[in-house]
Amino acid sequence: MDIKVIADNIAEIEAGAIVVGVFDGTEPPGGDVAAIDSALDGAVLRLIAQGEIKGKLNEITLVHSLGRLPADRVAVVGLGKQSELSMDKIRGAVAEVCRLLRQKGCVSVATTALGVGVAGIPPETAAQAVTEGAQLGLYSFRRHITREAEHGEIREFTIVAASEAERAVLERGCIKGRIMAEATSRARDMANEPANYMTPAIMAETARELAGKYGLEINVLEQEQMKEMGMGALLGVAQGSQEPARFIILNYRCSDDGGVDIALVGKGITFDSGGISIKPSEKMEEMKGDMAGGAAVMAAMGALAQLKPGINVMAVIPATENLPGGSAIKPGDVLTAMGGKTIEIISTDAEGRLILADALSYVKNAGAKRIVDVATLTGACHVALGDFCSGAFGNSQELIDRVIAAGSKAGELIWPMPMYEQYKEQNKSDVADIKNCGSRYGGAITAAQFLAEFVGDTPWVHLDIAGTFISDKEKGYLTKGATGVPVRTLVNLVLDLAD
Repeated sequence: MDIKVIADNIAEIEAGAIVVGVFDGTEPPGGDVAAIDSALDGAVLRLIAQGEIKGKLNEITLVHSLGRLPADRVAVVGLGKQSELSMDKIRGAVAEVCRLLRQKGCVSVATTALGVGVAGIPPETAAQAVTEGAQLGLYSFRRHITREAEHGEIREFTIVAASEAERAVLERGCIKGRIMAEATSRARDMANEPANYMTPAIMAETARELAGKYGLEINVLEQEQMKEMGMGALLGVAQGSQEPARFIILNYRCSDDGGVDIALVGKGITFDSGGISIKPSEKMEEMKGDMAGGAAVMAAMGALAQLKPGINVMAVIPATENLPGGSAIKPGDVLTAMGGKTIEIISTDAEGRLILADALSYVKNAGAKRIVDVATLTGACHVALGDFCSGAFGNSQELIDRVIAAGSKAGELIWPMPMYEQYKEQNKSDVADIKNCGSRYGGAITAAQFLAEFVGDTPWVHLDIAGTFISDKEKGYLTKGATGVPVRTLVNLVLDLAD
């Protein structure tokens, strides 16, 4: 979809549809809506008076212009209460209206930067939200579907500014929104791919293509190199698969000195059967997305390379399958992680923390000043927080607060979880330094406490996205399937740290 910003009068735009927003419970709208209503002989105001248009959030009313405007239709979308407007509500409303217009056969859509000046939202931010909403709401994954779609696609999306001066401001927001949305869509694509099309080797090749496109440094460690570095936890998980593991390292550098200001670590289990501790078959197909954390980290690096923050960022993705092959690790086995810590295996389905142990040790040894890891780690976090909120665990309240703030700006909800010392008791082993699974109670926390063993005193946050990496239906700018969480949170965090 081509997205552009122009300076013009929205009422004079020729398009399949123009989109205008109205608020819940406000006086009859003015400005662009009033001008469009006048051209439509008062149709919008009559619908408001009749109660058909209420301005409720995401309510959509289509009015056919019947030749009274250059646009074929006017889509009136509700933005909810004016005092409660946010970037995320703008994203959601734009996504909903774009999907409806696509179903109606529109190929071109135009709108203003909805919400400008309301609730303190500046023009650039509004344009970013509109762009993200349109792109993310229209996302679809059809790579393996041979039949034609039931509808066409919106090919042109235009944001209309009132003046050339405003156009320049909106253009900046549009560019940032497009980068953010494209990165999120890239992560969605990767997590939506069937596991036979997203093996560890293919994931590494995807990283190489990304690095080549955006000028990132890349290094991919093969199994022999991992063995030399003592990555016994990652290699232990990989034993059950015929697909060799890969250890993907990406670097964005704004300068050659200063070290690694922040390391982003993403779990890259390209398929998780549970290993010997095999999962139930119901919904096991969703485990192709167990590499969503790695996909998010990789996609975020592509966005950062384009936005060019003044900060050095390393990304690490340990990638492997977790399968119950004849050489797979077994409950009761002991593995030795990078650095020498020994781990007793209680459940082979608690494999994510094993591969992250080596990845966290790697970035710690690389001198990372801060670490954020992202993983579809525990069903326990899904139970605790549901489908809408990721869990944040860590050893630095300052960094946790910054991650949550970055998520709030992206519309990605994150809740801080406790990390009391008492939870460590569940991870004690009688035969090794630590075991990889405690009891069923507090499982998300004990998993995070396991990871904490490998970061030392480095400021660190763990994001458990087990409940948020996938959506079972369309809602707002989320579409059915992979969500791309938390790509935009990570980008916002790095931009904030750079500032």
